[in-house]
Amino acid sequence: MLCLSCTLIFARPQQRIPRQTTPTTSAIQGIIRNQTRLGLGGVSVILHNFSTGENLQATTTGDGAFRFLNLHPGPYELKAELDRFAPFDRSDIQLRAGEVLPVEVTLQAIPQPPAPPKPPAESGPPYRLLIEPSESPAPPVEPSPPEPLPPAGRVFTPAPDRWKYDFPDYRRYGPPGEFLFVKGHWYDPFNRNKIKGDYPILGQQTFLNVTLTSETASEGRRLPTPSNLGSSRSGSAQFFGQFGQFFLSENLAFSFDLFHGDTSFRPADWRIKVTPEVNVNYLAVKENGIVSPDVRSGTTRLDAHIGLQEAFVEVKLKDLSHAYDFVSARGGIQTFNSDFRGFVFFDQEPGLRIFGNLGSNRYQYNAAYFLMLEKDSNSGLNSFSYRHQQVAVANLYRQDFLRPGYTIQVSFHYDKDDPSFQFDTNHFLVRPAPIGSVRPHRVEAYYYGLTGDGHIGRMNVTHAFYQVLGSDSLNPIAGRRVDINAQMAAAELSLDKDWIRYRLSFFYASGDKSPRDGTARGFDSILDDSNFAGGFFSFWSREGIRLTGSGVGLVSPGSLLPSLRSSKTEGQANFVNPGLILYNAGADVEITPKMRGFVNLNLIRFVHTEPIEALLFQNHIHAGVGADSGIGISYRPPLSENITVTGVFNAFTPFRGFKDIYTGQTLFAVSGHVRFRF
Repeated sequence: MLCLSCTLIFARPQQRIPRQTTPTTSAIQGIIRNQTRLGLGGVSVILHNFSTGENLQATTTGDGAFRFLNLHPGPYELKAELDRFAPFDRSDIQLRAGEVLPVEVTLQAIPQPPAPPKPPAESGPPYRLLIEPSESPAPPVEPSPPEPLPPAGRVFTPAPDRWKYDFPDYRRYGPPGEFLFVKGHWYDPFNRNKIKGDYPILGQQTFLNVTLTSETASEGRRLPTPSNLGSSRSGSAQFFGQFGQFFLSENLAFSFDLFHGDTSFRPADWRIKVTPEVNVNYLAVKENGIVSPDVRSGTTRLDAHIGLQEAFVEVKLKDLSHAYDFVSARGGIQTFNSDFRGFVFFDQEPGLRIFGNLGSNRYQYNAAYFLMLEKDSNSGLNSFSYRHQQVAVANLYRQDFLRPGYTIQVSFHYDKDDPSFQFDTNHFLVRPAPIGSVRPHRVEAYYYGLTGDGHIGRMNVTHAFYQVLGSDSLNPIAGRRVDINAQMAAAELSLDKDWIRYRLSFFYASGDKSPRDGTARGFDSILDDSNFAGGFFSFWSREGIRLTGSGVGLVSPGSLLPSLRSSKTEGQANFVNPGLILYNAGADVEITPKMRGFVNLNLIRFVHTEPIEALLFQNHIHAGVGADSGIGISYRPPLSENITVTGVFNAFTPFRGFKDIYTGQTLFAVSGHVRFRF
């Protein structure tokens, strides 16, 4: 019996662009393979049109491909023939206008009859002599020795350096444009470049990647600012500073990454990376006592700082499998984000980190210990002073958990913030916080977390839950030692439909209803930088709002938590705080391949207002905070992340609780950000 198989895959008719002419012809394209799935070349393919009786013929290419174009709609029969293979015949093909029908055919070889056996050799004389007796037999021929193989130099071209392959001169299209075989230059990060790690700088496996990053941020904002005794406007008693602030910042980061390895898949054998960063910033406000506690400093400030943001050595300790599973160690100042959205710890600190993967990269793990550095107050960059704080983190990731595309993480954080006394760069007291009992105290906190990120079907999912336990030896608001017991939960669902991603999210941080008792129930992080509920496009998250007349912030820049701490980067975690409930809705819009739009809305309220009432000596503060709305746009001129221009406009509409603390006037901010990366 002869058997053959054929698979026909019918494609859905293409969607038509508006005002495009309706197609009237059809096409067939396909591939013919043997039983081992290799393409068969030289197959004769005949297409018969039942309507017209016309036969069209084609021959497959070396990889088994064939096609028939400009076919009239109607019934067809397809035949394929090749010597030593069973023929193929399909007569039920019905083509529609505008259809491109893919065809995949598998021909099965015809078994060949075995060769006849050779007759056995006879022991006696042959029946008939092939050479007459009168003829003399030919002399035996000595076998000649085989010709020696040519030397390797005549067969192969030696390549002492496999990376130095010179592209041929090729320019099919005139400039400008992107095309093959472009010769690289030291200033070109997109084509072959030695200082961008495209080929080795030493030997065959040692590479150098030099990166220059420039980030320029400017912002005009309206924030509540108190008028004190040294007011810049005599007789003022309201929030005159809220009518205008301007901030400008320029960051230059120079990164030098020297590493040794083989390919992009195999982890590096060792790595040395150094990243110094320079910041220059300018602030202009309309009230004294903001840029410095000394009112003689005026209402403007120009500051600069140099920080070392990365300086580490990494060594691969062992390869664990042939699937690039490994374990490595990294020591020095390094960037570390402990979860998907930066809810608890995201910073650049000196420490030791053991990390790697298992199970063909389905499991990833980290075990890290950091000794925290003091931060510069105006730039947020590292200083060279130890701040008497240690942080330990351990986490485990599992990819494709339950469903492909979904990753789950379990984590543990330990924060030990020892008693210390610190003034910031502008001479404000930040540790301990200048509220309540102003005495140095120790905070020890243990965070247990379960987070997840990925997609389940078409739905994108992000979620997080943290339970924190521990103690504070002398909380400034409670005025006593407190035990910590607080929670945080977050969830985001998003759906991609054509060129729009719709987002809905929820954020909860527990609050403390009894600020004077022995249990602190308000959630606070170690050093968060949350990218959630709008992130950069959220007024509440980006701006940071000081709690007037107290020396602490209601919320810090880059955070969602109303933690009532003096500073996110320099102050201590405070677990006696009002907590937060946030509802978020937004959309990310792909306007063009280079331009993306963002729309964001947050509705915010406190969980408990008692900690604020105790801090401000004010009763009956309502829970409603406000509505935070924003609209922004991001533009990438070269269609990559090398140049990004971002602009955003935010408005914050106060609810009754915010009016009780500050003012009822609408706050706003206009921000611009330009990022250049070489």
